[in-house]
Amino acid sequence: MLDDRDRRILELLQADAGISVTDLAEKVALSVSACSRRIQRLEESGHIARRIVVLDREKMGVPTTVFALIKTAHHTDEWIEAFRRAISAIPEIVEAHRLTGNHDYILKIVLPRVEHYDVIYKQIVRKIELFDVSASISMELLKSGTSIPVVYAD
Repeated sequence: MLDDRDRRILELLQADAGISVTDLAEKVALSVSACSRRIQRLEESGHIARRIVVLDREKMGVPTTVFALIKTAHHTDEWIEAFRRAISAIPEIVEAHRLTGNHDYILKIVLPRVEHYDVIYKQIVRKIELFDVSASISMELLKSGTSIPVVYAD
């Protein structure tokens, strides 16, 4: 069961995973050793899945975002696993979701420029049969982040 300090630790680590335990302990009014034990417990319980570094996409040369909406006529476990393998091998595909509604999947693809989408599209269709693919280009990023709400955690 998480308490308010655990939730605050999680919020602060989401904002900056590189924060020192000393600074974190000070912000949550704990000793360094007590704070360190809480972090370890949160990692062991799986509340902290991993710690990452978020790179600047402009500086990394991939400022363009394309969302590919995919329809397929195949829904077998074998096809889904082949699709998973195909998209996992393409580093420009940073997210993939199975959907309800009119489309089966959506891919978030980061690219150096819009024209590079064709390269990714061809990599996918060479490996897996698709019924239909439509792409939308992000014109403006309105909200982005990796933080999730901590109030629902138990």
